[in-house]
Amino acid sequence: MIDGAAFDADAAMLCIRFRDSGTYFYFEVPEELFDGLCHAASAGGFFNERIKDRFRCARDPGRRRFGPL
Repeated sequence: MIDGAAFDADAAMLCIRFRDSGTYFYFEVPEELFDGLCHAASAGGFFNERIKDRFRCARDPGRRRFGPL
């Protein structure tokens, strides 16, 4: 489900790259949740339980709707 993740502590922004749907930014995320995501036995399960639908998010504006040409 999750291909990669990064965290900007200064902006409290979590970036998650999903295998099928692209990259999303999650705002005002505590750094402890990023640490938990990184150490979870299942990153997808952790995301669904602790992050999904709990934080404002936006799709990466640089991503093309139908993928790279």
